[in-house]
Amino acid sequence: MTTAVARPAVLDDWSYLPCPRGPGAQRLVCFPHAGGDVGTFAELAASVGPDVEVLAVRLPGRGGRFTDPLPGTFAELTSAVAAGIGPRLGPGAVFYGQSFGALLAYEVAVALGRAGPAAVVAASAPAPADWERTVLPVAADPAAGAERLLAECGLTVPDDDAVRALVLAVLRADIAVGATYRHRPGVPARFAVHALAGAADTGASPPGTWAGTTTGPFTSAVLPGGHLLVAPGDPGPADLLRTLCLGARSDLHSDHHDR
Repeated sequence: MTTAVARPAVLDDWSYLPCPRGPGAQRLVCFPHAGGDVGTFAELAASVGPDVEVLAVRLPGRGGRFTDPLPGTFAELTSAVAAGIGPRLGPGAVFYGQSFGALLAYEVAVALGRAGPAAVVAASAPAPADWERTVLPVAADPAAGAERLLAECGLTVPDDDAVRALVLAVLRADIAVGATYRHRPGVPARFAVHALAGAADTGASPPGTWAGTTTGPFTSAVLPGGHLLVAPGDPGPADLLRTLCLGARSDLHSDHHDR
């Protein structure tokens, strides 16, 4: 007997389920890299297990939201995403973001406060305190920076001038927004942070630099892979993310029991 597979679902402007799992599934919220879209997480959503449901964040200016303008600053984008996905999280949610998406995942989690996730998994990104120093040189020449990011991510673009122009335009827009980020030193977050990097990502920042971003549990690891640990057709660290999601659920149940 063949089990029916649920069709992908657009929940609203901000939320997309590549592989809906139904009530009771633990939610893994995924934030795309610069220039990326929800399709990046299709294979991860199918591979992470029946009790974990991927919610991919739909950013403006690409895919089904191509005509929607991207907010002009990183702070505005953070606020918009937090308002958009906040009601969709459910208890014990885990955020996963890579590159640009890692910083966005962390800042959205901070903005949500107690209503935010149990953990943030930050992959292939400098820590917030190092972001400006790392990203501003790329933003100084957006055209060259977009080409460089395309190469670093190992992404292939169809041999079509119009398609390539669209891809690079989205990348340049994301780079411009990322360049407006300003780190605000203060009290670290309380949620767990797990920082990852790909072993083949020669330009990666050491994941251990994220240690100061939280007073909660912290781990770091270097995994097989390049700059994008999750990519179209590649589920990346699906087993690790599943373990972290189910661990967050277990911790949540323990907290309720202790009370």
